[in-house]
Amino acid sequence: SFLQASADLAIAASSDAGADDDGVTVVLSKGSSSPYLVPSFVRVSYVSEENEKVAKWRMHGDFFHPAAWEICKDSFDMSWIPGSLSGHGGVTPACHGEKDCGQWWVYFAEEQMPTSPEVYANEVTPPLVQGGSNYIWMLTERQRQEIVKVKVCVHAAGDDKSAKNKCGDFPQAVIPLGDLESFLMNFTPNTALGKKHSASRFPGYSRAEEREKDREAVKERKQLKDQEDIEKALFDYTIYPAALFHKDATIKAARARDFALAGTKSDAVGPQKVKSAYYDVTITKPREATSAWCQAISRKGLCTLYADYFRSFEDKRCMEACGMSKNWSDIGSVKSEL
Repeated sequence: SFLQASADLAIAASSDAGADDDGVTVVLSKGSSSPYLVPSFVRVSYVSEENEKVAKWRMHGDFFHPAAWEICKDSFDMSWIPGSLSGHGGVTPACHGEKDCGQWWVYFAEEQMPTSPEVYANEVTPPLVQGGSNYIWMLTERQRQEIVKVKVCVHAAGDDKSAKNKCGDFPQAVIPLGDLESFLMNFTPNTALGKKHSASRFPGYSRAEEREKDREAVKERKQLKDQEDIEKALFDYTIYPAALFHKDATIKAARARDFALAGTKSDAVGPQKVKSAYYDVTITKPREATSAWCQAISRKGLCTLYADYFRSFEDKRCMEACGMSKNWSDIGSVKSEL
């Protein structure tokens, strides 16, 4: 999965995909101004409802669930990278002139925040890749050479800020949406899950003010009156279930594209033009069996294992689940299972 994702990013940098100024499309190139992206990992542990009461409400009924504790829904953004699909062997592009061809990527906006005592080690030795894990990581030889080149340049520059600025940017951590679960690495024992983050070192630190405003708004509306467990689960949680990570990432990507197409502001409620066929459902319009089947394929890493088939574009039923559908599903197209 790591090699496939790395090949996808390399192919994207060599493609001639055009820019789309919609706020979410990131075009890679061979130029020095192009962001240098490296697939990264997130640690997860299996947590049960028995040993984490706050997790109970967020488990959606599942008894045993993999969950991260170093990230939350505010730790990442979503980006569409055109041309980021490599073909057979990882050396040829898979798009071949296909319109809106590429895939969605989870783009880490924050550092991953471990709990103590690891937090102190993290402060002394920052991750090699911005937003990446300091404990589980992988690099290709080409990526290693680029990182070493920048590190040596920064060291040689010393206190000269102008010289440091010319060294280039450090690489940025990303994960392909269609193969997200493959980058969630199991960590045992799960002793970290019962601990709280320190006040200044918690996931979502970059959006702390917005989160506090949301909490105050909920209190004012008395939506969670006498339901402290649910309020804590929403705002003070120490774990982030893997299934919720996949859902949040998909919804973020769908909404970002929806805002671009509809021309609305990001505070609009619900989809306007396009939606996620799997997650944007209601009771009266249930999910199709096919979309659930595709979702299961994605969660098991089969979008990458059978990349040659899914990237042939002959069967487009699982494009969304594999993170390869730029425009998602039209808001008006609701199919019936009957």
